[in-house]
Amino acid sequence: MSTTLNAPPLPARAAKGLVLLICCAVVILPFVSVVSTSLATREQVTRSGGLVLIPDEISFAAYDAILSGGVVTRAMLVSLFVTFGGTALSLISTALLAYGLSRLGSFGHRPLLMIVLFALLFTPGIIPSYLVVKSLGLVDSYWSLALPVMINAFNVIILRAFFMELPEEIIDSARIDGAGDVAILWRIVLPLSKGVLAVIALFYGVGYWNAFFAALLYLNDFSMWPLQLVLRTYVVNQTQLGVDQLGVSGQALPPQESLQMAILVLSIIPILLVYPFVQRHFTKGVLIGAVKG
Repeated sequence: MSTTLNAPPLPARAAKGLVLLICCAVVILPFVSVVSTSLATREQVTRSGGLVLIPDEISFAAYDAILSGGVVTRAMLVSLFVTFGGTALSLISTALLAYGLSRLGSFGHRPLLMIVLFALLFTPGIIPSYLVVKSLGLVDSYWSLALPVMINAFNVIILRAFFMELPEEIIDSARIDGAGDVAILWRIVLPLSKGVLAVIALFYGVGYWNAFFAALLYLNDFSMWPLQLVLRTYVVNQTQLGVDQLGVSGQALPPQESLQMAILVLSIIPILLVYPFVQRHFTKGVLIGAVKG
């Protein structure tokens, strides 16, 4: 009886449901339109004026064209290489630095912590960053996409806070058994930190996958461009995709709208595939490491 009395009236619940439905439609419909346009035929795209909401006939011609070995295929392989390699390097270096900072009294603890906090508050400008990368000889090298952003101060702070929340009794018992810092980190700390590590890996992976400005600054060779820079060139800037860029010959190209939307779908799919497996770790991995108690 009390539950019924305390429940909001029916018009209020209906209004909330309507607002929620409208918000979902605003979010979902553009994505559906992008996917539908990438799968539409030339006649459907021409008839609809550029964007298709529900295709009458499904065609994979746009995906066959952009994945035929041309610039888009090469750019996607570059993005996968940079994302996986950069995420692995960032995760390893962040875990090592965070573990060292979580051990109070370790060598250089306070100066390194001050440097990390300073990097969290102040970021370098474009010109100093470019001059540093150029002085190191990293221009036109994939290292320029990973080394300048290999360690993120925010991720270090989160991981350090999580490591400091681990029970000291477990680490002390491992030291009594003769385990060193490397063994403790590898056999005890990291297995207990799978949730927060998954979240940090997702943060780094999304950052590497979506990054295009660093490639625009440091990569002058068009063949080294990642997918996001190709996406910016051919979708945002509306540059025409031709036979030379796609690597196809002897066949009519799909409409430019379908090609552009297909590139956009390819740039979204990897994050959509990874996120559901990591989403359940967000509350456990971030909040436990950031909130005391």
